[in-house]
Amino acid sequence: MSHYNVNYTAVAPMLTANWQDPLWQAAAVIPIDQFREESSDHRPITQAKLLYSDEGIHGIFQVQDRYVRCVQQQFQSLVCKDSCVEIFFQPKADRGYMNFEISGNTTLLSYYITDAERAPGGFKEFVKITKQQGQQVGIVSSLPQVVEPELTEATEWTLQFFVPFSLLAHYVGELGTIKGQQWRCNLFKCGDETSQPHWASWQPVPELNFHVPATFGHIVFA
Repeated sequence: MSHYNVNYTAVAPMLTANWQDPLWQAAAVIPIDQFREESSDHRPITQAKLLYSDEGIHGIFQVQDRYVRCVQQQFQSLVCKDSCVEIFFQPKADRGYMNFEISGNTTLLSYYITDAERAPGGFKEFVKITKQQGQQVGIVSSLPQVVEPELTEATEWTLQFFVPFSLLAHYVGELGTIKGQQWRCNLFKCGDETSQPHWASWQPVPELNFHVPATFGHIVFA
């Protein structure tokens, strides 16, 4: 599946991290099951769903996990070290993309990246979103704020998010009518500093690097 239809919802889902919410029945599942060979044997079953409203994009992840650890507390800290889910959006082919990396405890890292070549401090050309902008992103999780020591038993967790179109438009320019648009997108699951590190994506990546826009799949706003 290299493209995914994002269905419209007139009613925004409540931020409850409830995978069973009837509104999510209108969304197909995105499997995040392309594991990098560098991963440990732990291969958590990770799925996501997306919807859009007039205000923005709504998403939810469900993870059937083990070895869950969440200790990153500060906005823009390296949440990929935690049990983490991520979604990257590139609304316009000739502009950069935005990454939304979220620890299972809801801590957010988000940049607008226009040149993803690695460089000291991150990338060749990127801007960190402001704290005020970060607060516009709605996030709720079924996990507590700190998961330490690591949960080694089987643990299912869900994380729901909302990204306003206005935040994306601030960086890539006016979006116009969303219906019918096709964006580049990829979704990920990782846990760099858990006892069983792993790296999975929706669309496969050719190396252990999620920041390769050419590998993103497509989402179409139905």
